[in-house]
Amino acid sequence: MPLNRRKFLQKSAATGAGVAVANAVAAPAAQAAEVTAAKRPAKRYALTVMGTTDLHGHVFNWDYFKDAEYTDKAGNAQGLSRISTLVNRLREEKGRCNTLLLDAGDTIQGTPLTYYYAKVDPITAEGGPVHPMAQAMNAIGYDAAALGNHEFNYGLETLRKFEEQLHFPLLGTNAVDAKTQRPAFPPYFIKKFHVPGLPPVRVAVLGLTNPGIAIWDKAYVQGKLEFPGLEEQAAKWVPKLKSMGADVVIVSAHSGSSGTSSYGDQLPYVENSAALVAQQVPDIDAILVGHAHVEIPELKVVNAKTGKTVVLSEPLAYAERLSVFDVELVFVKGRWTVESVSSKVLNSNTVADDPKITKLLSDEHAKVVKYVNQVVGTATETLTTVEARYKDAPIIDLITKVQEDVVKAALAGTSYASLPVIAQASPFSRTSEIPAGKVTIRDLSSLYVYDNTLVAKLMTGAQLRAYLEYSAEYFVQTAADATVDVEKLTNANNRPDYNYDYVSGLSYDVDIAQAAGSRIKNLTYNGAALDDAQQFVFAVNNYRANGGGAFPHVASATELWSESTEIRTRIAEWVTAKGVLDPKEFASVDWRLTRGGVPVFQSF
Repeated sequence: MPLNRRKFLQKSAATGAGVAVANAVAAPAAQAAEVTAAKRPAKRYALTVMGTTDLHGHVFNWDYFKDAEYTDKAGNAQGLSRISTLVNRLREEKGRCNTLLLDAGDTIQGTPLTYYYAKVDPITAEGGPVHPMAQAMNAIGYDAAALGNHEFNYGLETLRKFEEQLHFPLLGTNAVDAKTQRPAFPPYFIKKFHVPGLPPVRVAVLGLTNPGIAIWDKAYVQGKLEFPGLEEQAAKWVPKLKSMGADVVIVSAHSGSSGTSSYGDQLPYVENSAALVAQQVPDIDAILVGHAHVEIPELKVVNAKTGKTVVLSEPLAYAERLSVFDVELVFVKGRWTVESVSSKVLNSNTVADDPKITKLLSDEHAKVVKYVNQVVGTATETLTTVEARYKDAPIIDLITKVQEDVVKAALAGTSYASLPVIAQASPFSRTSEIPAGKVTIRDLSSLYVYDNTLVAKLMTGAQLRAYLEYSAEYFVQTAADATVDVEKLTNANNRPDYNYDYVSGLSYDVDIAQAAGSRIKNLTYNGAALDDAQQFVFAVNNYRANGGGAFPHVASATELWSESTEIRTRIAEWVTAKGVLDPKEFASVDWRLTRGGVPVFQSF
């Protein structure tokens, strides 16, 4: 029976009173016993904790967007099937009874495989399938997993069904019921490891998720769930775990270690707070870190209150790495004490797929491959995102055109129908291509890799000007006479590509020689200078509409309409209806990079 539905009962720790010696002089027999005990080697136990994070639906080393084995310049390999091989090897080496396998969240969103079993053949249907990620993780034998923010992307019904299908608990200490303020998911998991002739080692795993869920999936969780800060919830629960007899406390946190937040001050909680948890909350031994998609073999953080070192590790996303914590314990004065913790990461590219996982999910994989290779139209020319970060690329205009058309149709007949509709889109991928000729679902899916939905917001010209200025911070300030290196032109202050927006329907220059905040020049609408008071309907994805990326004004703007159909699906529907994908129907040069009024790229 799955553990995630059980009740987690708190048990009081038994305390033993020490026996005091009244006299300072010990008896000879006692002295001899002490000498003997001193010579006797200490009792030790070695525990191995393995961890993955941000799997995002990667079961196999397969790129559904390219319909081929996954490859990259670094030679990485992906997929739980590879992780299974690494896990099996460690279990054989250490003894399965001495190992623990955890995940730090973001499991059921990210590939056409996960989309298919959420939307095309949904696990929520009566008699529906078991989610491939549940099948794989159950087969591998995970002990517990933390909730990731992307677990909420398909709504609570899908998440709860996935939880039901797991044979291990899905932990979320700081995912609380909005009414009762009690954890809506199991907050922790405790496992006993038996040691011959000695008390068992009790290992507690505390699961923490990301506060940003309240923003990013507001439509699903508002009024139902709340997500307080990781630090405050860990400070509340770790002492409880210690009082219940936990000898080792491991935290699985879907939160990066940088101490930063992408949503600015919209929430009073830090997005990437794993290191802050280690620093502020005593009695944590190790933290499996997730969410940030970076590789951290080992990060040592000193707890400010105890001076104790806490070890953090984050394995690379998509099952490209496996974190391994080696925890050494010693039995002293009648109890187990953590003596040392170290961590490292193992590379999935060093092993082959586990044939058990390959066999288990070959049918599901084949169904999804067939689905994404469906032809939905024909392209008159090749469209690519290769230069989309720094040039207005027609392939991104396709996204904004679809969004404009969907919102115009939705608002037809309303009081807002007369307002101009403009749209935003981001260059999500640097390698997406829609080839000339037959266009498939996978071609279009590679263009829009996230499961975002569409929202219509009411914005003014002044607000859109500020929005564009914020977006333009993405570019590195480049002097008018400096050589332009496109590889160093973008991602200023580590801003990711998905937090840079095009805005259709307006015309403007981005002067990258200027300081951030004063880069938008020649901003016009319909050939005239933009009127700050003019109202627009702004078609945006739900991530941006709810405050993702901390763009100004949009989160607080009046919402006119929203839907639950993915933008990716709307693009496929649009192309299917047209039959022919011709840039003449959607492409326009709305913006360009300049320096002092001179275009950076002369072709523009």
